[in-house]
Amino acid sequence: MSVRNWLQNHPHLLEVVYDLTKRIFIGLDPIWSRLGYERTDRLIRPAEEITKKLLFDCRMCGQCILHSTGMTCSMTCPKNLRNGPCGGVRNNGHCEVIPDMKCIWVQAYERSLDMPTYGQEIMLLQPPINWELQDTSAWVNLLTGVDVKTPVGWPQSEVSHVK
Repeated sequence: MSVRNWLQNHPHLLEVVYDLTKRIFIGLDPIWSRLGYERTDRLIRPAEEITKKLLFDCRMCGQCILHSTGMTCSMTCPKNLRNGPCGGVRNNGHCEVIPDMKCIWVQAYERSLDMPTYGQEIMLLQPPINWELQDTSAWVNLLTGVDVKTPVGWPQSEVSHVK
């Protein structure tokens, strides 16, 4: 089993690491804001991209919801779905597009059951991806609140800003 699979199959551990990292980033926000969020993005993004790619096969959407999806990147769904399976999940729990792959959303749901802090967030309706944020730091976007801004005409997300 790969390191990625082992970690993803221990979502509570990842949840603890996520929560600690979030607290650190929020605690350092006075430094980030003084430095400037654009500059902070350039400094943080390379490490974020490498780490998230290795651990989660991250696509750097800029609106990370790993904590809401059982520490499973929803953007690895072949259809880029943000709110659950497409309805084409096979009887064995595999993807309709890539039959050898377990459905990302089946994995997300199963893993969310092992997350006491954020596990219930899988039930929240997520806003559509803002593709303008692709290839930006999700941590910086979280600090500035741009990650939860919804497109015009889309109902406000149930997920509130952390600040």
